[in-house]
Amino acid sequence: MEDIKLDLNDKGRGAFFIMDGEEQLAEMALAISDGDLIVYHTEVAPKAEGKGLAKSLLNAMVSYARKHELKVVPLCPYVHAQFKRHPEEFEDIWKKSKEDV
Repeated sequence: MEDIKLDLNDKGRGAFFIMDGEEQLAEMALAISDGDLIVYHTEVAPKAEGKGLAKSLLNAMVSYARKHELKVVPLCPYVHAQFKRHPEEFEDIWKKSKEDV
């Protein structure tokens, strides 16, 4: 299995992903705009479920957001659930919605 890669286009849209050779095992779709990193969706291939790939993508995204001083808008249900479950870990980067305050 390869490392986590980030692929962004010139408009700031893209994804973190994990590949196994030519096969994509996991993806976290996102966009970067005006100092925000918006996470839309996280998906892990059925054959790779339960191996911690979503958590690995989450950790890579959080590191990237901190390094680039971005606030995270967790529209993805998985990311939002992790932020709510462990608010102390993500307080510095979490751009909360009205429902989260």
